[in-house]
Amino acid sequence: MAERKLGVLIHGAGWVSTQHIAAFTANPNTEVIAISSRTLASAEKRAQEAGLEVACYDDYDAALAHEGVDIVSVCTPQHVHAENTIAAANAGKHIAIEKPIAMTLDEMRAMRDAIGAAGVKTVVSFVLRWNPMFQKCKSLIAAGELGEIYSVETDYQSYLGDWWGGYEEGRSLDTGGSAMLVAGCHAIDALRWFAAPGEFEAATPVEVFACAGGKRKGSTRQYNPMTGKWSDGAPLEYDGLEIALVRFSNGVLGKVSVNFECIQPYTFPLSVFGDAGTIRDNRIYSHSDPEQDGWREIPGVRPDSSDVTHHPFQAQLDHFVECITADTESHCCFEDAVVTHEIALAAQECYRTNRPVSLPMI
Repeated sequence: MAERKLGVLIHGAGWVSTQHIAAFTANPNTEVIAISSRTLASAEKRAQEAGLEVACYDDYDAALAHEGVDIVSVCTPQHVHAENTIAAANAGKHIAIEKPIAMTLDEMRAMRDAIGAAGVKTVVSFVLRWNPMFQKCKSLIAAGELGEIYSVETDYQSYLGDWWGGYEEGRSLDTGGSAMLVAGCHAIDALRWFAAPGEFEAATPVEVFACAGGKRKGSTRQYNPMTGKWSDGAPLEYDGLEIALVRFSNGVLGKVSVNFECIQPYTFPLSVFGDAGTIRDNRIYSHSDPEQDGWREIPGVRPDSSDVTHHPFQAQLDHFVECITADTESHCCFEDAVVTHEIALAAQECYRTNRPVSLPMI
């Protein structure tokens, strides 16, 4: 008799939950058996859209108690990720956590304690680690094509507005926090990823200095990059532009920015500088090719869309299932994600003190 598939509870029925449902449904070792949300109607709607006949809940505790649940995907708004994750850990479930994982250092400490006590596996949705072009870049770095890395620059550039379904909570200081937390954490994670030489290694930051600014904070004038039109809308309650300098323990210097104000299509620029070559976006110039007289293209799908259907959730969640079945820890587990989030929170400390911040903070 075949072993039972791992049962999955999808908690949260927003946009990103569609990709968690699709990925776990496609994996031969997992089965979505329950969906929960703030309202029963939204959970039932998501199940119907996915063609699933599963249990639906508007009570998270009841959903966690559903028979056969082994994995919980936390797809709720970011300000409740900590409490949702702690509840799942206390129930003994493995957890896929959408970014950002938490709003504060205290929340991350409490999550760490609960996850450690439960001994469950985790993965955090820094899904661009599985982007095909990024994977190729990482393998080139690991193979020494750039020599020794000394500098990395990453940027998240996307005009954030009410075209995005999560904007109302994401724009708020209380429930969004900052541009780096809401979405720029993807660029922070990429900075760490490419600053480390190993193929499945992210660099450790030791110092951060950051500045914030821009023009949008408090303004009701809003641009829609999908339609190219302007309208009035709810304002951002924090600065829409953040730039941070990061020093890593291995000597690499990094620059990361997030720009919620740019009037342009979504872009995710990348530059990696080594003492024997350079990567710029999807191009490489390397010492390894003595006859190279210009850039050569790096193959693979680029991270050039904010649409969740464009992101490699299948590869990420397949990796997570493998970690569970093999009893191994993901390179993108909760503990590693804490380090990425510390950079975003250190930036906020810089704005308060106008001084560099040493890491770790917890």
